[in-house]
Amino acid sequence: MASKQTEPETSINGMAINRPARWDTPFDSSMSAASASDLLRVEPFASMDEGAFSSKVPLTGVLQNDCRLVELESGDIIVREGDYGNSAFLILEGSALVSLRSLPDSILGRSQAGKKRGWLGMLAQAWQQPRHAEVRDYSDAQISADDSQTGTRIDGESTRVFLHDIPRVIPADGSVELQTGEIFGEISALTRSPRSATVVANSKTLLLEIRWQGFRELLKRDSALKNHVETLYRQNSLRAHLDEIEIFRDLPANELEEIWRATRFESFGDFQWNNEFKSTKRKDIADRIHAETLIAEEGQAADDLILIRSGFARLSRQHGDGHQTIAYLGKGQTFGLRELTHNAATGEKRPWTLSLRAVGYVDVLKIPRQTICQSVLPNLKASQLPPPLPPQAKSANERSKSNRRLAEREETLDTSLLEFLVDKRLVNGTNAMVIDLDRCTRCDDCVRACASTHDNNPRFNRSGEIHDHWMIAQACMHCLDPVCMIGCPTGAIGRNEETGTVKINDSTCIGCSTCANSCPYQNIQMVNINDHRGLPIVDSDQGKPIAKATKCDLCESHGGGPACQRACPHDALVRIDLSTPDSFIQLH
Repeated sequence: MASKQTEPETSINGMAINRPARWDTPFDSSMSAASASDLLRVEPFASMDEGAFSSKVPLTGVLQNDCRLVELESGDIIVREGDYGNSAFLILEGSALVSLRSLPDSILGRSQAGKKRGWLGMLAQAWQQPRHAEVRDYSDAQISADDSQTGTRIDGESTRVFLHDIPRVIPADGSVELQTGEIFGEISALTRSPRSATVVANSKTLLLEIRWQGFRELLKRDSALKNHVETLYRQNSLRAHLDEIEIFRDLPANELEEIWRATRFESFGDFQWNNEFKSTKRKDIADRIHAETLIAEEGQAADDLILIRSGFARLSRQHGDGHQTIAYLGKGQTFGLRELTHNAATGEKRPWTLSLRAVGYVDVLKIPRQTICQSVLPNLKASQLPPPLPPQAKSANERSKSNRRLAEREETLDTSLLEFLVDKRLVNGTNAMVIDLDRCTRCDDCVRACASTHDNNPRFNRSGEIHDHWMIAQACMHCLDPVCMIGCPTGAIGRNEETGTVKINDSTCIGCSTCANSCPYQNIQMVNINDHRGLPIVDSDQGKPIAKATKCDLCESHGGGPACQRACPHDALVRIDLSTPDSFIQLH
């Protein structure tokens, strides 16, 4: 007679699993300790001080777990302009071409963001939905490129897009060649922003790809790498950034070269601005503005043209004892051109008429006044020049009237709404959930639709910041500057390279809560996960429940867009891009 099997200990608490750790899922599982040791003989790693790294995150650990080796053939596309960057690249062997002009999507072999469920798939999901919340079971998009200049080849388990004829697609005069030892892609990786150029292998090439969490550790521990990165940025990316600015696009090559040589890099504010944001947003508006780092101050000499390279900056004017917000500037926008143009035309020395402050963390490029006057202004058309400044007021009363008139011309958004968006840092959101409280009946159909789509647990709260009759709900806004990604030790939270959607990889999330604590808007929730019986899945060592980070993913795998928006019976809920406030104006 067979012996009766005893009930496993997991029957009380559910399944017991090992708690995920920092490098449980390395960037490349085939990266060996020997390969990592070999990299220590390669610059810049050979010059790094291994003692400067912590025992928990040693240099060899970064090289083995946050890096992977990538072998490429000539013509293989490495990164594409417009894709969101999550890693940097070091050329170990061979060379690569950086395209200085935009290539069409057909050449780049862009694919759809992923296969979405049709209505049959969503119906099947509804029938198969687990009875309990947050159930976990622990038991590539097809690329098509029909352009004749583009082909595909199988590379391991993925499909790689390549160019049949590099010179025909990227001629020598439209590219920059990168050689062995050079690094590229680091700016996009660190700032979590779209790639500024397309890079293609120019020969049989061996790359070391470093995911941004590891690259951040390398920068943090070694100042030489930071200097190296800035030098490479000037060599490889600065021209592309300058080319994005409208007033520079049609300049002669020699003038653009002068601008390139004269440009200075500066940073303002705190890269991890979210640490202070939760406390500063409770302060009075005047105190918050005063606490922001000044980039340029009203009344000071207008000596530079300032370009916003990344981040957000507040334009304000002194108003009584405080400051009145006029607008905000984002990536690619300029400050100071009006004053420089006016002074060059009139011979006056008018100072800056507005102040520019860092809202969080801002990278800027500064071009000296003399360079602008000599290399830029003479080459601009009248239509490209800003209007002249009004006559300089002699009395305080005249200055006050002049400021009001200037403000009326420059303001493009209701001041109170603008200050609400900027001060709450909502201008960071590219896909915010906005609810019209005048139309919302509080039926919660949106919440139920979200729950039925996501493990019986909604990914947002129908509450949030309110201005007038508008509510910005507590749902992930898929930010331009997603600071939630900064501290994630495993890279479990990242962007979809093509859509910009910020998502969490459930399998590599270790439940450390770093992203939830970093999110300034409290839009990420930590939840305990369960098995199919509704019992908590626990840590096999300590018996404590395993938590995972959850947030809105825009229902990216579902056809028809976000379920919350589709379910609203009164069209009270919309998704809009708050980084361009004009989209908010259209709702009025």
